[in-house]
Amino acid sequence: MTPLNLLLLGSGGREHALAWAISASPLLGDFYCAPGNPGIAQHATCVAIDITDHQAVMSFCRTQRIDFVVVGPEAPLVAGIADDLEAAGIKVFGPSKAAAQLEGSKGFTKDFCAEFDIPTASYGRFTDRAEAIAYVKVQGAPIVIKADGLAAGKGVTVAMTTEEALKAIDDIFAGQFGAAECVVEEFLEGEEASFFALCDGEHAVALAAAQDHKRVGDGDTGPNTGGMGAYSPAPIMTPEMSERVMAEIIRPTVAGMHKRGHPFKGVLFAGLMIGKSGPKLIEYNVRFGDPECQVLMLRLKDDLLTLLLAAADGTLDKVSVRWRNEAALSVVMATKGYPGAYGKGSEIRNLDAAAHGDDVEIFHAGTALKDGKLIANGGRVLNVSALGRTVAEAQTRAYQAVDLIDWPEGFCRRDIGWRAS
Repeated sequence: MTPLNLLLLGSGGREHALAWAISASPLLGDFYCAPGNPGIAQHATCVAIDITDHQAVMSFCRTQRIDFVVVGPEAPLVAGIADDLEAAGIKVFGPSKAAAQLEGSKGFTKDFCAEFDIPTASYGRFTDRAEAIAYVKVQGAPIVIKADGLAAGKGVTVAMTTEEALKAIDDIFAGQFGAAECVVEEFLEGEEASFFALCDGEHAVALAAAQDHKRVGDGDTGPNTGGMGAYSPAPIMTPEMSERVMAEIIRPTVAGMHKRGHPFKGVLFAGLMIGKSGPKLIEYNVRFGDPECQVLMLRLKDDLLTLLLAAADGTLDKVSVRWRNEAALSVVMATKGYPGAYGKGSEIRNLDAAAHGDDVEIFHAGTALKDGKLIANGGRVLNVSALGRTVAEAQTRAYQAVDLIDWPEGFCRRDIGWRAS
């Protein structure tokens, strides 16, 4: 087979993990990433393209004879980058704009679940603040308030009191998260899990499950973040539970989107609550999770590029996926102040010493190079990741690496993996 020239879109820890895995493929030709980061630059040529400028992306693809584009983050997918690339004859991994509504609109997904009998929390959908407030007062707390659109993992409030719920509604209708529309959901009890499946429009293949830690502080305290760490496998996702998720949630979603005329191609990331009655869908994402992608890539045995191509080509029924027996765990190091206001530009030292041995990988999430020095350039900055025979062993190795990193302005949770270790 002729080597494939590939363009990866994105610049975070998820994209670094994807680049790390893709770079090992025997199918790979020239490899570019836009815009990338200093970690990704170890595996691909980083190019300064604004990925919100679809014409610039397509122009680059034509100039460099790109055969395949892999889209990392959700915003370009929701904006229709996959449609534009396909229309230009360029193969792409990622769903169409219509299919990406599964993440782009919480309301769309809730209505979709109701239509296709997919288990999820009961809900109300509101464009009127007063109606949302009235609904909350009837339902009471605890209750979940979600901004309808993309909010970078920060548009969800698990309100334990009615007052907290009403404040979240006020924030949404004040335009804090863009569109003034919200979904109010029943509070679900149980254990959360992240479940991933590759889809080609008709077929779906389960990937490994993971669990992440959304709250900023130890013991799951403090505000929600984009994710402070993750581990895989998730003990609660037994083979029997995974098959239930495929049968009750993933396959009906693929069939429903196909029936609607918007076949879903890419990766479906189901955020789940596993309760007494089984799995329920909390939300869908239409891309790999971050930081879950990092632990999945460490455990993946098979060639990632082969799998991504099968999803794009409609041939997932011809492939299977194998996983390493080891557990993987990733600790997010963030800039002090995150998820609130934080500074940029602090220097990070000693990464090479920290990333020692075959069992530790450090994925860059929010870094930049300035005058030859590695600096923090975001909220979530590094994903310190490790493999081990158990989650506890992977946890020990990851924190040993964290402790070798010289970055006084950074912080992390010290209890990632506590449920499984």
